[in-house]
Amino acid sequence: MCGIVGIISKHNFSIKNSLLKSLKKLEYRGYDSVGFATKDGTIKKDIGFIDPFIEKTKDTETNLAISHTRWSTHGGITITNAHPHANKEKTIIALHNGIIENYLEIKQDLESAGYLFTTQTDTEIIPHFFDYELNKKKQTMQKAIQEFFKQVHGTFAILLILKNQNILYALKRDSPLVLGIAQDKFIFASDIYAFSDVTNKAIFFEDNEYAIATQEKFTFYDKEGNEIKKNVQEFSWSKEEESKQHYPHHMIKEIKEQPETSNRLIQSFATIQKNRIDKLVQLIRESKSIVFLGCGTSYHASLIGAILLSHQGINCRSNIASEAESFVSYDKETLCIAISQSGETMDVISELKRAKAVGATIASIVNVPYSTIQRFSETSIEILAGQEVCVAATKTFTNQVIVMLELARRFGYKINMQTISEKIKQTITDNEEKIKQLAEELCRKKDIFVLGKGMSYPMAREIALKLKEIDYIHAEGMMAGELKHGTIALIEEGTPVISLVPNDNKDMLSATQEVKARGAKTIIISNLKDKGDIIVPQSDTAEFAIYAGIIGHLLSYYIGVLLNVSIDKPRNLAKSCTVK
Repeated sequence: MCGIVGIISKHNFSIKNSLLKSLKKLEYRGYDSVGFATKDGTIKKDIGFIDPFIEKTKDTETNLAISHTRWSTHGGITITNAHPHANKEKTIIALHNGIIENYLEIKQDLESAGYLFTTQTDTEIIPHFFDYELNKKKQTMQKAIQEFFKQVHGTFAILLILKNQNILYALKRDSPLVLGIAQDKFIFASDIYAFSDVTNKAIFFEDNEYAIATQEKFTFYDKEGNEIKKNVQEFSWSKEEESKQHYPHHMIKEIKEQPETSNRLIQSFATIQKNRIDKLVQLIRESKSIVFLGCGTSYHASLIGAILLSHQGINCRSNIASEAESFVSYDKETLCIAISQSGETMDVISELKRAKAVGATIASIVNVPYSTIQRFSETSIEILAGQEVCVAATKTFTNQVIVMLELARRFGYKINMQTISEKIKQTITDNEEKIKQLAEELCRKKDIFVLGKGMSYPMAREIALKLKEIDYIHAEGMMAGELKHGTIALIEEGTPVISLVPNDNKDMLSATQEVKARGAKTIIISNLKDKGDIIVPQSDTAEFAIYAGIIGHLLSYYIGVLLNVSIDKPRNLAKSCTVK
């Protein structure tokens, strides 16, 4: 999680209009607290969102500063725990994305050496560690950095400055870090979106690398201090911070962008991404087994893909990345297909490293180009959804499912991809007012169950997830056939049960009747006229999953509106999960 931005420039820049503006574009990575530090030793920080912090910050100019927006891991949400952190004299200032696993051992050693800690964070060891190396051991900065790589276990993207010196130090292991090369400045950040309005030239850090930048130049090194040459890559990504336009929230804007974003993706299969998807199809054909890896919403999309490809006779399975080690063995005949909106999901990256170590082939489906997972892959499909600001995935999920449908189509699955975008538009147009009314009924409920079977089971889980993360309602998405094996005991008079019933599915209708007989308030989503409470366009079972998912996303949105919750930035969540 966490977003970091550091700028070193030939000329002075505005803290508010340059540094914090760039940081604001990374707020989806975490919004528990925010802070910045300048080369003169000034440190400002506060808890909460970035906008209020910007408003009350007195603008100043400098040519070197670092900034941070936090998703809390170690230590509560307090101003003291907010980044950046410094040594006692505030001459060494650092910020960090990641988790330092052995920070307690290092902290004890530093306390024994006389250092006083004032925060609960793992990050605070960083400025004290460098103070010890530079001032007590009299090491050079290069030697201190190399020692840091040797002693510190865990993940980190670190920006570090020394007071009154025009040098910015950046260190990377596992957590994402990229350098943007602009005309008169260098910008270090968690991802390219931070500086895509300033430059389209970037250098991506690999693991166990660090860089030293002055106003005039930058140099990259490996962890032993050997200078390494890096390639400058040109990229294309959203330039300006995404606005809500006339919409009250990014979430509803992004839901309603889906006819456009889905069409863009579908047309790319025959044009700009034809070679990529041809390559992925070839890899699937050549592999003995296919393993999808994903987390959260991306895992739900991967489940649909695994079902579709299995129906086409392909040995395929889907696993939640954080638990895959318990279930999956890889070999040289395995193809791992990672699915990640950000392309930086740490649980997925860790599992890909395990697979690659034994010779498995890696492919991916991502939204953010040049992300770690994409760079890890032999081939990668971009879902082309554009920047998604709302933490809860909507348009990116739909496009992930569309990729799964296209892959299945390449193996014989019968579907007309060209009608999907129009049917998405029809789903929204025909049902939005009905969903607003349904939200009125459900917004005060404490428990909601969502039932699915086969291809609609992943959608049941996805809809339940949205009700949890947006509305803070306990919701359970489950296989309809498992209902009678325990969960039905929780059904009481008036308990809401949403049933996903494509094409008059008899098993789903039977399960719906079982809960209705026990007093449940049933809501049927169907693709057949007069067969449900919410009707989506005619479609087969797999395509139905797209439209049912959009209904679920709209429902969670309008319940959130009624509950007056923070829809775009739900509590405790972040868009890009870069820690395990």
